[in-house]
Order: sequence, then structure tokens, then C-alpha cells
Amino acid sequence: MVDYLIVGCGLAGIAFAETALQNGKSIFVFDNNSQQSSRVAGGLYNPVILKRFSEVWKAQEQITLLDAFYGKLEQKLNSKFDFKIPIYRKLFSVEEQNNWFQATDKLGLSPFLSTKLISKKYNGIDSPYNFGEVLQTGYVDTEALLNAYQDYLKTANLLSESAFDYNDFISNGEFVQYQGIKARHIIFAEGFGMVSNPFFGHLPLDGTKGELLIIKAPDLNLDVVVKTSVFILPLGNDLYKVGATYNWKDKTNLPTEEGKQELLENLKEILHSDFEIIEHLAGVRPTVKDRRPMIGTHPKHQNVHLLNGLGTRGVMLAPAMALNLFDKIENGKPLDFEIDIKRFKKVQW
Repeated sequence: MVDYLIVGCGLAGIAFAETALQNGKSIFVFDNNSQQSSRVAGGLYNPVILKRFSEVWKAQEQITLLDAFYGKLEQKLNSKFDFKIPIYRKLFSVEEQNNWFQATDKLGLSPFLSTKLISKKYNGIDSPYNFGEVLQTGYVDTEALLNAYQDYLKTANLLSESAFDYNDFISNGEFVQYQGIKARHIIFAEGFGMVSNPFFGHLPLDGTKGELLIIKAPDLNLDVVVKTSVFILPLGNDLYKVGATYNWKDKTNLPTEEGKQELLENLKEILHSDFEIIEHLAGVRPTVKDRRPMIGTHPKHQNVHLLNGLGTRGVMLAPAMALNLFDKIENGKPLDFEIDIKRFKKVQW
């Protein structure tokens, strides 16, 4: 018998798998790559909501944890995917400069916002009002992470790449069983795929489709992330990731002409040098209306658990939320009410 079956090997599934392994537990993972949200994610971690100059929920706790988590994972997998890189918010007026300085004095924001404006010039980006620098930021190459971790699981014979068939799953209170594998617990970390899950599919998960472009811009020479209505993230070799869109109606993983045009319009407002589109990507983020994750245990099946709703901040949230769920299961530590699925009082189980 293994300790944990884990369904889903995106950011959430990997975070729980690794948390379990680091604590001496055994795992087996199922993933058929049907959900692309983690793979095509922007990958940025940023402790500040720059549109409103407000702190991301529990930002410092998450940043501290992710530094250690991804650092250990890089060593284990002998791979590099966590890159520390500043985020420069382009300022558009004296008023925005003043708003920036006011934000740097806020108690929750002062560790994350530099009090000095950046006047550095970049080819093709006009910045007469300079940039504000966000601190403790970075970028996780999510595709490199997912590929490396899935390779590790395959080598250890801990991964099945078949679709999970709920009809073959048994939960009897003492253990769970799936296709001959018995386990103490099962963790569903399926992202937007949760909508088909008979245990949790009735929870209010919203899918928010996001689209990204990979562009080549030889004259740009950018060594930081520039953020306005879109972000421009340097990938090396004159390649840049540009994102992202937010579509609450379309629930497909297919790139759209509408999404591409929205990105191009926003990009051309700030970038005035030549570029070409190399790739156009899309995925559906597992978002929740109250902007909090969905974590917890099924009230009628005490060994069936959920790790979902990481939304647009999966890179930041995954290590902390996985640890919260693990501590709840193994040590009886209560979840914060604001992330616990118990908060959905109207849900009929």
C-alpha cells in the first residue's frame, strides 16, 4: 500500500508529491497531460498586485517557502528552472510615480517595492516616467519543471500517463484503491479538469483562459521583466514571453485570433521595435471567484482530498498550499477557513 495516489502532475500535483516524498511518504501519480495550464503558464512570481498596488495574500510566507522548495527541487533533478529576475513596472505619469512612492510606505508592501525609480533605457521601450522595481520576484520555467519531474517519476516507476477513470476508483473509508493500487489517501490536483470529478466537480471552480505569445525581438536586449497591461519576460536568445489574456467564457485550450490580437495591441503600446511571433499558447487556469485556493477533504470520504484553485499564481501558491494540505492530513493541523472547501456553505455533498 502506498501513502498517496496523486491525480494531476501540474504545479499543484508536483508540489504535493514532493512534499510527501520529503516527509518520507510513498506516492504514485496519474497524469495524461490533458490540462495545459501549468505547462503554458507565465511562470512569474510577484508578491505585489501592480494594478492596485496591494500585497498578494500571504506573499512573504509564500515567497520564503517557494525559494526553499524550488531550490531543493533543482538540486534533486539536477536542472535549472527557478530564475531570479526583477520586475519593472513601467510608470506612465507623475501621478503614477506618486502612487508608487505612497505604496512603498505601506506596511505590507515596503519589503517588495524599491524606493528608487529605475531610469535605465531599453531599446524599443519608451519610459519617460521611468520604472518602479518590484523585489523578491522571479520566474519558474514551468515546462522545464514539469518535464524534469515527470521524467524523474517515470524513471522511478511512479507515473501512469493514462487518463484517470473515476469508475475504477474505490473509497471504502480505510483506504482507497484504483486499478489494483491501494493507498491511504488520494489527492485530486487536476486543475480545470476538476469539473469532471464526481467528488468535487460541483464546487464553484471558474476556468479563466489565458493566452501567451513567444516572440523574437533581436533589438530589445531586455534583462528584466517589464510589466504594464502585459508582461514581457526574457527567455534568452532574443526570445520573450508576452502575456497574458483573461477570458472567462472560453474553456478550451486552443489559441484564438482574438487572444493574439489583444496581446499584440497591448504589446505594441509599449514596444516599438521589430519582432516576430514564434509561438502562440493557451490554457485554462483553475480560478475561483473569491480568488482563494480550494483545499480540503471530502466530508463523506475522509481519505479523498482536493488541491486546486491556484489560479493565476500557481508558482507561488503550490508549495504553500501543498504543505497546508499535507499538514492537515498527517498532523491534523486545521486549514485556514479562507482556503478550505468548507467555506462553500451552499454546496450539497
